[in-house]
Order: sequence, then C-alpha cells, then structure tokens
Amino acid sequence: MTIHDVLRQQTIELPSWAFGNSGTRFKVFAQQGVPRDPFEKVADAAQVHRYTGVAPRVSLHIPWDLVDDYDALARHAKELGVSIGAINSNLFQDDDYMLGSLTHPSAAVRKKAIAHHLQCVDVMRATGSTDLKLWLPDGLNYPGQDSIRARQDRLAESLQEIYAAVDPHHRLILEYKFFEPAFYSMDIPDWGTSLLHCLALGDRAFVVLDTGHHAPGTNIEFIVAQLLRAGRLGAFDFNSRFYADDDLMVGAADPFQLFRIMHEIVQAGALDPASGVNFMLDQCHNIEPKIPGQIRSVMNVQEATAKALLVDADALLAAQTAGDVLGANGIVMDAYNTDVRPLLAELREQQGLDPDPLRAYRESGYAEKIVADRVGGNQAGWGA
Repeated sequence: MTIHDVLRQQTIELPSWAFGNSGTRFKVFAQQGVPRDPFEKVADAAQVHRYTGVAPRVSLHIPWDLVDDYDALARHAKELGVSIGAINSNLFQDDDYMLGSLTHPSAAVRKKAIAHHLQCVDVMRATGSTDLKLWLPDGLNYPGQDSIRARQDRLAESLQEIYAAVDPHHRLILEYKFFEPAFYSMDIPDWGTSLLHCLALGDRAFVVLDTGHHAPGTNIEFIVAQLLRAGRLGAFDFNSRFYADDDLMVGAADPFQLFRIMHEIVQAGALDPASGVNFMLDQCHNIEPKIPGQIRSVMNVQEATAKALLVDADALLAAQTAGDVLGANGIVMDAYNTDVRPLLAELREQQGLDPDPLRAYRESGYAEKIVADRVGGNQAGWGA
C-alpha cells in the first residue's frame, strides 16, 4: 500500500463534549454558537469530518448526552455523514460517588454505579455503538482512608458484572489515570493495573491510553508498544499536556512525542482498522473555537502519522541490526523533519476535499450561521 492508501483508511473519532462549553475547575468561558443539545453537537462534529474526511464517528458521554430517542440521534448522525462511536460513562459528578463508585465501600453505591453502565449499554444498542469506555475517577486522598487491596477486589467484582452485561459484539475499554481527582492513590493509576483487570475479564476487554494521563517524563510510546504487543490496546485518546492532564490540542506541547507514538503504531500495523485500535481526540479546553480546534487537532494527528509512514522501515532495521546508533536515529529524524503538508494537501484534493480544511471551514459560513441560530436555551457544557 502507498502512504496515500494508508492515510485514506485512518479515522479519528471526535468527542461530543469538545463542542460544548468546557474548561477548567476555575472557569468555563462560554462561546457563542456552541451546541445546546446532543443533536447540535453531532452536527458540529460532522463539520470536522466534512472538511478533513477522516473523522466519521462521534463519541457520546452519558449523562451529558442523554436524549429521549437514541434511534433519532443515530439517524441524525447518519444523515450528516457520521455515526455514533464509543459510549462514555460518568462516575465523577454524582454526590454519592465522593468515596468512590465501582470501588465504594457501600454495596448500594456500587450497585448504582453498575446500573449506570447498564444504561450506557442500552444507549450502545440503540445507537449501534460497539465500545463502552470506562474511566474510573475512584481513589484515595489519604493513607488509611480505605483498604487499597479491598478496593481492587470491589473493582474486579463490579467490572465483572458490567462485562457480563455487554453484548457479544461489544467491547469494554478501560482507561487509567495516575492522579486526579484522588491525590494519594488512584484505583486504576496505570496501564498495568488496567491490563490486569482486562486480562481477568476476558478477550473483549481492552486498555484505553490517554496521552495526558501519565506522570511527566513517562515514555508513552513504550506503553503503546507493550499494549500493542499484548493485543490489548483498544483505544488511544489524543490530547496534549504541559504539566498535568491539560487536555490541550493534540501535538501542542510536544509534536515530536506524537510522532514517536505514531511511529510505534505504524510499525505494529495498528493503523489498519482490523487492529481494533480506536483513535479519538479527548480534549475540551476553553479558549479556542470549538470546531476549528478539532479540525486543527485532526490535521496534527494526520501530519504526525504521515511522518511516521515516511520512516524507511527496511533501512531502519538494517541500521538497528548493525548497531548503527546514529544511523538509526538519523533515519527516524529525517522522517520527522520532513514537511508533509504538501502530501496531505494532495491527498485531500484526490478525495475531493479542499487542501486547506481550516480555510474551507472559515469560508463556509457555518460559524456565523450557528451564532445566529443558537440563541437562547442552555448551552451544552459540563452539565449537559
């Protein structure tokens, strides 16, 4: 396959929450024209796909994206040229979950958290989604607050109940985060903990890797390689961070890291849809315009991917085998330093798209239209 062929099959899922008002714990800066409901979120996501050609799915977040008729939402998405992707549960905004959800000492609270996931499975069935994404905010703030081991036992039991409820063609994908909102000990702090639970659940349980969910200095591409080697990387969430889980536009802080990650993905053949790795943006900061920010992020991922595809794999292997340290590194750096923007512009023209997606969106008039149309009502943000 040519580089163009591989790039044509690349897809990047979009998060519905990236289009509503969102921000930090300090402030959410409202913007004009943001969606007021999930139907408008899907419409905005469809604009990103219209101008990039590689963002055909929209991930939903429950309960932010609750609607009365999910069949109607799925039809709405299809009419706009996209479909519903992963369904994300929410365990971090209910007062009952102050001491945990799936790991809570109270069986009644754990039952409530499990029931929420069963609701998410119903949404999956109605929308045609195949992935249930679970990020667990549970953890401890103080030593002695609870038993670390008992919480792992409760988590394993809760996950087993949820896993047993999904359909045979569904996947449970389990995310990890090394800190926040708990500061002493998170219940799923790293990829090893997530992987252990997935291995115990069965062959339809996979790990989700979020770029921002690691300690500073973590070699994320090593984790990618290990999870791909084990066949357990179910999803990859793109964003960028300087200090913590900043949820900035992917590639903003360290584009070289993004390239290194994509190099491991390319080397493992994980761009092939058959690999089962679902690539998604998971970013929702509060100062950039929503739709252009997503378009720019998709383009950043495409550029990193194209550079990774330019690495001469045969020459690299020969240099590695010969112990040619500088030669091997030079082959990788030559690819990274290549300007791939003309290649991607050519690819878009071949697909009947404008070679400059951001310019095409600006000139479409869509931004002005939604500012005029979406007046009144409650803008969809953290409480949606």
